[in-house]
Amino acid sequence: MVGKGEPVAVPPVPRDDNEEEDDTAGFVKLISAEGFEFVVDKKAAMVSNTLRNMLTSPGGFSETRHGEVRFPEITTHILEKICQYFYWSLHYSSGKETTEFPIEPEITLELMMAANYLDT
Repeated sequence: MVGKGEPVAVPPVPRDDNEEEDDTAGFVKLISAEGFEFVVDKKAAMVSNTLRNMLTSPGGFSETRHGEVRFPEITTHILEKICQYFYWSLHYSSGKETTEFPIEPEITLELMMAANYLDT
């Protein structure tokens, strides 16, 4: 039995090239600088190439094991907007119908810096 807070060794699981769908199953927790937690579909989080690499790389990163990513430099209101963009991007990725993603002018600079980091 493992007590609370004790580390548990997780053996690596061999990966198959056809496991892309398994990599996007479930949820991931994104944590802002203030500690606010956003639980989003892993498929939505994969819109970000940075998150995709963090969550699917075979290197044994803590983000991969725990399914949560902390952003000490991204504020709650910016991370919320980024999460909204993930879902917007998934919905409109087919290109059949489009609508403009709403961005308030006062958050544009902060949002661009976060989007650049997340490669979104």
